[in-house]
Amino acid sequence: MPETTRFTAQMVRELPEDGRRYEVVRGELLVTPAPQPRHEIVRMRLIRRLLPYLEANNRAETLFGAPCDISWDQETLVQPDLIVVPPEEVTNDWSSFRTVLLAVEILSPSTARNDRVIKRGVYQEHAVATYWVIDHQAGIVEVWHPDDEGADRVAELLHWRVAPAAPELIIDLQELFRGLPR
Repeated sequence: MPETTRFTAQMVRELPEDGRRYEVVRGELLVTPAPQPRHEIVRMRLIRRLLPYLEANNRAETLFGAPCDISWDQETLVQPDLIVVPPEEVTNDWSSFRTVLLAVEILSPSTARNDRVIKRGVYQEHAVATYWVIDHQAGIVEVWHPDDEGADRVAELLHWRVAPAAPELIIDLQELFRGLPR
């Protein structure tokens, strides 16, 4: 039986830029094509909702979008669609980003298994405080926390706080998904 290559974060960083997203989880290489316009519309709408909320809480510079290389060990490098990190971890080096307050993955047909199973497991293992899996086709968000055994499936109002004492952000999902191209 042929040997399977175990990839490292460094090997992924050295791959050529060809329009695909390369990630590695526990040594397994994950390759996805560029996202479709519908995916990007949802991502931009989320940014437009998150940014004013974070600005009001003095954390605007803690929101980042893909590609951003989050790597907790040599065999893990993920690029969430959006992340929010604590302000004290923001430097000009992705490797300084160790704590993730919010990770967001917007499903595409080619990424559903990776986002729902492989990457979710890594996010829970590394104590990502909140993980949203955005299923814009179904009009729901799966919300995960580190110790959850199952997702909270939200179809109406999505609630989140950047910090325990911060006011709550509420995102109307029907508005978020309204009028998306087919």
